[in-house]
Amino acid sequence: MKQRLLSLDVLRGITVFGMIVVNNAGGEYSYDSLRHSVWNGLTPCDLVFPFFLFIMGISTYIALRKFQFQPSPAVLRKIVRRTLLIFLIGWGIYWFEFACEGDFLPFAHIRILGVLPRIALCYGIVSLLALYVRPKGLAWIAGILLLGYALLLQWGNGYAMDSTNILAIWDTKVLGYEHLYHKSPVDPEGLTSTLAAIAHTIIGFLCGRLIMETQDLGQKIVKLFVAGFLLAAAGFLLVEWLPLNKRIWSPSYALATCGMAAMLQATLLYFIDAQGKKRWCRIFEVFGVNPLFLYVLSELTAVVLNVTEYKPAVYGAIHSVIGNPYVASAVYSLLFVSVMGAIGYPLYKKKIYIKI
Repeated sequence: MKQRLLSLDVLRGITVFGMIVVNNAGGEYSYDSLRHSVWNGLTPCDLVFPFFLFIMGISTYIALRKFQFQPSPAVLRKIVRRTLLIFLIGWGIYWFEFACEGDFLPFAHIRILGVLPRIALCYGIVSLLALYVRPKGLAWIAGILLLGYALLLQWGNGYAMDSTNILAIWDTKVLGYEHLYHKSPVDPEGLTSTLAAIAHTIIGFLCGRLIMETQDLGQKIVKLFVAGFLLAAAGFLLVEWLPLNKRIWSPSYALATCGMAAMLQATLLYFIDAQGKKRWCRIFEVFGVNPLFLYVLSELTAVVLNVTEYKPAVYGAIHSVIGNPYVASAVYSLLFVSVMGAIGYPLYKKKIYIKI
């Protein structure tokens, strides 16, 4: 099998496409499927970020496999450099938003964690673990992290949607209230809940091992689908005790979303790699080969549109034609992601991959 999996690029592209759509609603009203669940529960929107971390786990396996998982100085430098770079880009986006509003030194209240910092933490920690721990040991680490995190949630009022939640208390003590997400009592990318996200990425890494080390394509598809089914089943069976909750990245949420991602990846392997049905997925390839670049570009573009008030103007023009505010908002989102795709298409055609 080629090192670059087309089906993996497609799943990554579907995920980034979804991340950009759900982050860029046009108006005040948006379909429930394009909103994160308020607390417990699961919407299609709640799948995009966990799918990305799962895919990153697979990609991490593929990348480190080239180096036989040996911790050489060059590999360690590459991991540390990429981790720091993703962190800095995430912080740079936060700084840019403040700077556009005239605050050029927002360091007393800039958010420390978030989507890109969580990606950086999960990538860096899982990559380093993979160099020093065997796959069986990684499975144990993922299991211990999820079990320990489940006990913490049960012991520390972890499902409370208020400041008594142990996650809110610990994150506030470690990071400081001013550096947290303020639209929810619990930071959805907080430091404590990153434990479960690390376990989540390890599961993706182990699924990457299954994909790359199983030689027969048919067996590869079957094994991955079965593994995904078992993970998802375990996650949904735990819901009675550990509700699905993206904002605290509950263990059931990690298992269920990893399982769904694995089953979707197996399905794409079947249709794209086994059956050769590739024409439909070109648009997602565009997003899949330059995922972080297009995501970061979308975040910066959204900041500019908000600050300059172009967003209300564009949405207003759409809404004047489409009276339904839900449809108008969805059309704005699709228009926005289409512009990102139009920027990414020439890079895709010229095989220019902007790596972060």
